[in-house]
Amino acid sequence: MSNTRPVKVASEHTALTARKVSFAWEETPLHWVPGDPFATHTINVLHLLLPAGERWFVHVYKQVLPHIHDDRLREDVIGFIGQEAVHSQAHDDVLPHLRELGLDPTPYTAQVDWFFEKLLGDRTLPPGKPRAWWLKERVALIAAIEHYTAFLGDWVLNAGELDRRGADPMMLDLLRWHGAEEVEHRSVAFDLFMHVDGSYRRRVRTWAAAFSALVFLWQRGARFFMENDPTLRDGRASFREFYRAGNRGVLPSTPDMLRSIPRYLSRAYHPSQEGSTAQAVAYLASSPGANGLNDKAMKDKGLDGKRMDDKRTDGTGVDDKGLDGPCPKGGR
Repeated sequence: MSNTRPVKVASEHTALTARKVSFAWEETPLHWVPGDPFATHTINVLHLLLPAGERWFVHVYKQVLPHIHDDRLREDVIGFIGQEAVHSQAHDDVLPHLRELGLDPTPYTAQVDWFFEKLLGDRTLPPGKPRAWWLKERVALIAAIEHYTAFLGDWVLNAGELDRRGADPMMLDLLRWHGAEEVEHRSVAFDLFMHVDGSYRRRVRTWAAAFSALVFLWQRGARFFMENDPTLRDGRASFREFYRAGNRGVLPSTPDMLRSIPRYLSRAYHPSQEGSTAQAVAYLASSPGANGLNDKAMKDKGLDGKRMDDKRTDGTGVDDKGLDGPCPKGGR
């Protein structure tokens, strides 16, 4: 095998900070992609997976902070932690609206919580290599997952078909704000993995585990929404419909997703080679939700937007000793 090392695009680095955002869901319809409940609910799975998943990211990264010996990488990880904390809360805030529309996601989110908190949570392991191994495994898993969150972020920033079909602007802004920050911080998880380990075998193994888990959880989530949608008599989700929706441009293209696999598995891969930081930063500068514009719009309509405080953390107060120290119970 080649010994090629990852090749960074230096110009794609930017300082990371968690942004205060606000969204209001009172006027967002159940099928926010008009006439397309399947595309709507397939994307809605994000609201089920991300709150628990991104809390887990934050928990794992707080454990590894003491073992980062590169000052810029440490700052990047701190910025990443802050952004992921806000992402988690923003998607969590959509769930009460879904309940009001007749879709209670609790049965599914309970399974997702178990997956991240129990299956991928902290384990009682002896200090030293066993504990270091499990933390490195989780850091590598996050790097693999972040490859796909960046892929999805780049897709939604360029998914013009959603605009042409009249998708709800509030939901589009949430997705594009989040997607833009995923593109903005797309290199952090991979750089951290390379810093604490960098094993190519671990990268391949954890990619296979992450990809399989994401496909499994996503199809279960889409089926859950379609089968429990109170407006559908016989709602179903299938890979065939996913493929067709990708061809229509309202979901990611299956061929594009498959082509992303060998890129991640290439020894020369680096996330900075994917997407555009300039495009992401430009969207963040204009996003209504990230610039207080939703607050004004909601006040003008007599509604109240949900605004989240800046959750950026400097890593202080972390009670973990990382690779060789004790880990608290739970993944939250």
